[in-house]
Amino acid sequence: MDSPLKVLVCDKVHETGIRKLKDAGFEVLVAEGISYEELLKVISEYDVIVVRSRTKVSRDVIEAAKKLKVIARVGAGTDNIDLDAAHERGIKVVCAGDAVANATAELTVGLMLALSRNICLLNDEMKKGGWPKGKCEGVELMGKTVGIIGAGRVGRRVAELTKAFGMEVLLNDVIPIPDEFLRKVSGRVLPLIELLKASDYITLHVSLTSSTRKLLNKDNMQFIKRGAFLINTSRGAVIDEDALYEALVTGRLRGAALDVYSVEPPVNKKLLELPNVICTPHIGAQTLEAQERASVEVASKIIELFSYVTTRS
Repeated sequence: MDSPLKVLVCDKVHETGIRKLKDAGFEVLVAEGISYEELLKVISEYDVIVVRSRTKVSRDVIEAAKKLKVIARVGAGTDNIDLDAAHERGIKVVCAGDAVANATAELTVGLMLALSRNICLLNDEMKKGGWPKGKCEGVELMGKTVGIIGAGRVGRRVAELTKAFGMEVLLNDVIPIPDEFLRKVSGRVLPLIELLKASDYITLHVSLTSSTRKLLNKDNMQFIKRGAFLINTSRGAVIDEDALYEALVTGRLRGAALDVYSVEPPVNKKLLELPNVICTPHIGAQTLEAQERASVEVASKIIELFSYVTTRS
């Protein structure tokens, strides 16, 4: 009898997906928090590795993984995986972008509201014993324009939610956006610079690639509508953080909300300490529902891939 296929789970993953793999006959070891050094030592024993954003599946890890057939990311984005090295070895890479899209979109809108109504600042003042009722006059989302950079799963869900708030929706993407969706959200597609000029709120939903690294930078941030808000729940490195700091301290941007950073945990403390910046620790996908959906989605993809291999062999 063939020995069971072995799965190494390196990060915290919802039990539903793990149970689904076990029920399908996989041998699953949960090694939540495994160090990079230990991963290099043991990866050669496994057919599948399951990770979230913490674990880096580098070329060295992939080259040490003699049996590896699948890398599964329980979430969206694959920038912590060396895709070139995986492709060279014929290793499949799967993720769960659909499962976490709504959670990330809801966080984005929550951050928009927090910025608009100064919720974090007023909360801090109240807890210090103050009553800052007249200190921070807010603004409403209704009637404002949101510029959504990246119209994938998350970007489109943000468009749906912000339209429900009565906002005008502008979109920008390198991939054509279907007319049917644009009609659904009454959206318009604009070039990046034109979107920056017209938007009261700018929100980013792009993957981190060589072409999107520092997508927003000193050269194009000068075109941002003065007094706009910026929200980033995609990847930190898509914004030049020094240029962002300058835009915030000069008033080009009225405020920013950041869930992601170029280095995590962040080291750019001067940016985080600004009073007009709201910070969260990369929690876009951190809901009970999203984590369960993501674990089930990647488990299903793993099972399907190996079923296909078995059928073909």
